[in-house]
Amino acid sequence: MRNLQRFSVLGLLLGLSTTVQAAPESLSVELEPLQPYIGKTWRGLLSEPGKPEKVDISHWERALNGTAVKIRHSVNQGEYGGETTIFFDKKLQQIRYYYFTTAGFYTQGVMQFDAKTGVLAAQEQVENNANGITAVRSSSSLGAGQLKVSAEYLQHGKWVLGHSAIYTEAPDAKVEFK
Repeated sequence: MRNLQRFSVLGLLLGLSTTVQAAPESLSVELEPLQPYIGKTWRGLLSEPGKPEKVDISHWERALNGTAVKIRHSVNQGEYGGETTIFFDKKLQQIRYYYFTTAGFYTQGVMQFDAKTGVLAAQEQVENNANGITAVRSSSSLGAGQLKVSAEYLQHGKWVLGHSAIYTEAPDAKVEFK
């Protein structure tokens, strides 16, 4: 009888895990504009004025039962990388995010999606950046199988041209950390 009870509990747990895995990969209503990015790995050539191009790999995934989106990325096979968690702040009624890096700085920001243009605009405050960057504003758009990103930095009190990249899907690419 005891073995039958174990089998029944095990069967129930396996059944529940199958049910959970079969659930749709939906996002909360507020994060729905990010759905086209989810479950994809992107490869882009990251360019920045005065610096050599670098390969950036990013992977977007659904997190916390669809109440958040997690992005992991690495540059030049782990030379630099970071993780972002995007969520909807109910109190502030904003899409917010935190970005943590291997360089020891982090950011916190807000983003807005313009349904007419398809542009995702973000503004963030930067903490502990060794290069004097204290804020970033960026825009991203997805179309024709490409993810286009451009950014400006508030560096030493002046807005300067930041990085830009055009990404394409790269299902076999891997985000790497050293």
